[in-house]
Amino acid sequence: MNEAPPVDAEHPDAAPPRSRRSDVTRAAILRAARNRFAEDGYDRATIRAIAADARIDPSMVMRYYGSKEGLFAAAAEFDLRLPDLSGVSPDTVGELLVRHFLHRWEGDATLAALLRTASTNPGAAERMRGIFADQLSTAVARFALDPTEAPRRAGLVASQILGLALTRYVLRLPPMVDADPAELVAWVAPTIQRYLLGSRD
Repeated sequence: MNEAPPVDAEHPDAAPPRSRRSDVTRAAILRAARNRFAEDGYDRATIRAIAADARIDPSMVMRYYGSKEGLFAAAAEFDLRLPDLSGVSPDTVGELLVRHFLHRWEGDATLAALLRTASTNPGAAERMRGIFADQLSTAVARFALDPTEAPRRAGLVASQILGLALTRYVLRLPPMVDADPAELVAWVAPTIQRYLLGSRD
């Protein structure tokens, strides 16, 4: 049985064990990928360019992450930057959230790329679920009169927000692309408001 060589405490620059080299390589790939995706966007970023930035062979990127989609799913970091809703009137929270999400989608292509990738890549889909579960559910729970309904209400809000993003920024349906943000807020906000605070009747 082959064993990894021990770490030489007196020579920290000596070649690390295989598991540590693997961790270092993965970290270097993710750093390079995040920078490259941020600078070039998902479509223009290439495995070859990311590998060059990480100073490794492109085959190593494929070995660890399988595909560009898999790498993006692992590297994508996205903060919804939800506003503090503690002082917001319950009557206006739907409108505030729709305005906020439109602003986030307009100002950062990363989430649109993640949404596009999530339709075919399980890792990206899991990342998307995590983003909305961790961030949106917490915000929605603040307004739920019945705590047991908070997850369902958050899911319904997400269905509208992600549907809006999909049709406007990914599929680029003309009626959605051509609509002014204020018009979209007027259409969507009442539905979000009902999902947050309305009854099921």
